[in-house]
Amino acid sequence: MKTPVSTYRLQIRPAFTLQDAAATVPYLKSLGVDWIYLSPILTAEKGSDHGYDVTDPSTVDPDRGGPEGLAAVSRAARDAGLGVLVDIVPNHVGVASPHQNPWWWSLLKEGKQSRYAEAFDVDWDFAGGRVRLPVLGSDDDLDKLEIRDGELRYYDHRFPLAEGSFADGDDPRDVHARQNYELVGWRRADNELNYRRFFAVNTLAGIRVEVPRVFDEAHAEVVRWFREGLADGLRIDHPDGLADPEGYLRRLREATGGSYLLIEKILEPGEELPASFECEGTTGYDALADVDRLFVDAEAQQALDQLDGRLRGGEPADYEEMIRGTKRRITDGILHSEILRLARLIPAETVPAGTGFDAGQAADAIAEIIAAFPVYRTYLPFGEDVLKEACALASRRRPELARAVDLLQPLLLDGGSALAQRFQQTSGMVMAKGVEDTAFFRYTRLGTLTEVGADPTEFALDPAEFHRRMARREAELPLSMTTLSTHDTKRSEDTRARISVISESVAEWEKVLTRLQELAPLPDGPLASLLWQAIAGAWPASKERLQQYATKAAREAGNSTDWLDPDEAFEQQLAAAVDAAFDNPDVRAELGAFVALLERYGAANSLSAKLVQLTMPGVPDVYQGTEFWDRSLTDPDNRRTVEFAARQEALAALDAGERPASYQDDAAKLLVTSRALRLRRDRPELFSGYTPIAATGPAAAHLVAFSRGADNAGAGASGASSAGAITLATRLPRRLEQAGGWKDTTVDLPVAMTDELTGNSFGPGPVAVADVLASYPVALLAPATSQRSENDG
Repeated sequence: MKTPVSTYRLQIRPAFTLQDAAATVPYLKSLGVDWIYLSPILTAEKGSDHGYDVTDPSTVDPDRGGPEGLAAVSRAARDAGLGVLVDIVPNHVGVASPHQNPWWWSLLKEGKQSRYAEAFDVDWDFAGGRVRLPVLGSDDDLDKLEIRDGELRYYDHRFPLAEGSFADGDDPRDVHARQNYELVGWRRADNELNYRRFFAVNTLAGIRVEVPRVFDEAHAEVVRWFREGLADGLRIDHPDGLADPEGYLRRLREATGGSYLLIEKILEPGEELPASFECEGTTGYDALADVDRLFVDAEAQQALDQLDGRLRGGEPADYEEMIRGTKRRITDGILHSEILRLARLIPAETVPAGTGFDAGQAADAIAEIIAAFPVYRTYLPFGEDVLKEACALASRRRPELARAVDLLQPLLLDGGSALAQRFQQTSGMVMAKGVEDTAFFRYTRLGTLTEVGADPTEFALDPAEFHRRMARREAELPLSMTTLSTHDTKRSEDTRARISVISESVAEWEKVLTRLQELAPLPDGPLASLLWQAIAGAWPASKERLQQYATKAAREAGNSTDWLDPDEAFEQQLAAAVDAAFDNPDVRAELGAFVALLERYGAANSLSAKLVQLTMPGVPDVYQGTEFWDRSLTDPDNRRTVEFAARQEALAALDAGERPASYQDDAAKLLVTSRALRLRRDRPELFSGYTPIAATGPAAAHLVAFSRGADNAGAGASGASSAGAITLATRLPRRLEQAGGWKDTTVDLPVAMTDELTGNSFGPGPVAVADVLASYPVALLAPATSQRSENDG
């Protein structure tokens, strides 16, 4: 199997095609990248910038460059010695415009007789055997239907008509009643849909790749890429939505000739991938959470909890109780259709007579069990204990449901049943919508902690625990991806790194937040905290970007406004607060002074986190453009156009001998990124193990240090490998400065080593950390040139 040393994620879209990606390959090779990593490229909904709404899995999207573009980027990568990783979407397809999706069009036209009927997960016994589509403004809008050009039209929406179902002059409502689908008001989606979706997105319909014919047809184009040598590996989007993730991965591995596979799987703390999964690991959210917490000051937890309590007018948020509530908000709201479908799957013969167990109680009990889940899903029989514990917790929380839960538990443990299968597919939807997309906008004490894949109750990570986790990663998942920013992160790596400095500046933060609430008040204190942290983390930013983020964050939180019924008065206050950051001199002064306090230490955190991520065990990914400072917020802000020409020019200047004037410059991050990527690619023998390095001296706790050499048996007292690359990174930089700096803190180097960032040489023996980190808050040490032949031999 061909495997990557590193990857670089490119967002392929109509404005940045595969041909454009091919043109960036020389720069990426110079940067040190080993594989390019492409976002979805199959034909998607017209105008889609993300590509996760595939409408035709049989073709490469012509708007993204088409098959010629894929051939061009693959050829450019091959010529440069790079591999190609492609993101694919097996769980769902885009159905916003039915005429663009031949599978969906056929289903709507022919119903159960369509050759694609088995491709979609439709409950045909519900809604009179018709596919229920929530596209109307209200049910009364049936009067607005028209028949034009042999199709049923609702404004710009187009739907097929079954053969023989209409004649000229027929009333459109009567024609609609004869179709294999039923158009209903969009508000009925919560309770009355009968097709599986991606989460609660009505325009993304789930497909059944567990059916062999469906798998084959959905993957024929993908398999061609491997047969013709166009791709080397795949990133699998949302495998938790599949009926049989294990079987799917096994079949995909076979179909692609044993290729490198990664899955977009969120692992909760302590959770492991099933050993039976045919993949190399995850897309790296677990690594992101570990790295972030290295740069959060554990001593701030109590003070930030107290501030959170004051903002809430009482006690700080109870996260476990919060997520139970937000998950029930989802099960009883936008995903209630899914819960009701689960209740319909309960075999009638399993319900004892006289128990009073009806559909309503069944749905309530199912929802309570899902709300008690500590992970996204089980993969029965893997995870049986998790399900049993969730059932026990549901019964403790709701004793009146205990009998119903007892009845459900054996049914949900029967992995071969339709109920158990769909339950597993549904629990992850609820977790994603209830936690990531709701609670993470409500639990606001420190924005760094509420990132995709993280448990925000884990406040900080000390170096010893970080080293333990990295040693385990090296032993168990050495080819799993690591990342700091993705197209899905709610804040980019540099935004989070700056926000983390708040943990070292709680007193200043509380004063600033109090003053901002006086100058630009919001009645929702926790949301105000989230908003001003985000603004400070992303500053400077345009008013448009921040307004867009503020509205999205407030509606996702759902406390003061929401997506379905926006509170206009509150949203006007919210917009005014954002405007004040630009238009009110007093607000600008408060914000500017606080950003100035955070900026230098945030830059140190960014460089440290970046170097740690690029050199720790795993396959590091660089999200497009983040080799420069990138202070983005949630999508679409994090999918903005990247100026590759500026990065190429800056890299050429570094290679010509120029050095950043300050570690706060774009060039400093580019220096760290390029030198780490190049060293990993060009000298892989320096990255084949993992050993912590302990500093000695008064500031030892502020250093994260490890060696990646394989010769750990010969390590000296410091624990450093005699042959590996050594990473030194600063943590809690403001507290370090307040304590007087590194003073006489030292690390012991086993051999003479050269810093890849400065060219300075150190060791062997004890060296002063202050000397090694005199120019930057990080250093990447490799055995000096004179050592190479000996170590390589």
